[in-house]
Amino acid sequence: MPASRDELFSFLAGAGIAVSTRDHPAVFTVAESSKIHDEIPGGHTKNLFLKDKKGSIFLVVALHDAEIDLKGIHHKIGAQGRVSFGKPELLMEVLGVQPGSVTPFALINDREARRVTPVFDAAMMETDPLNFHPLENTATTTVSRDGLLAFARACGHEPRILAVSGT
Repeated sequence: MPASRDELFSFLAGAGIAVSTRDHPAVFTVAESSKIHDEIPGGHTKNLFLKDKKGSIFLVVALHDAEIDLKGIHHKIGAQGRVSFGKPELLMEVLGVQPGSVTPFALINDREARRVTPVFDAAMMETDPLNFHPLENTATTTVSRDGLLAFARACGHEPRILAVSGT
């Protein structure tokens, strides 16, 4: 059973990671979420759930307005051949979230299998704080850049910080 929002918050608290969360109407796309950007300070993000030809899975996290070349990203992230978006069934199986709710906080559901390689865009990691869905798209949780890294590591993942946006 995937972790709930409350279980995520308990995990964060237990790891000593401070967050704040604001509830809002459900948003399914970066465009829809732009309405709340002015209300919640910090970097707003997008999350790409990708898999390569060999079945390796990547969660690429970047600022909401970052331009990412999906045809060439495989070179930057170390994928075996071109990548495609992972199917919703795989997303639920591996990260326990629905499309529209993809977030690095979903790494809480990949602590044992560690099937996902998190890739945090270098430009995003220059921003502090950062905003993500807390496993559901009806809220936004703000966390420090260092808190994000601490969370990923507490889930058993060492995120790759790579320049994936831009040229």
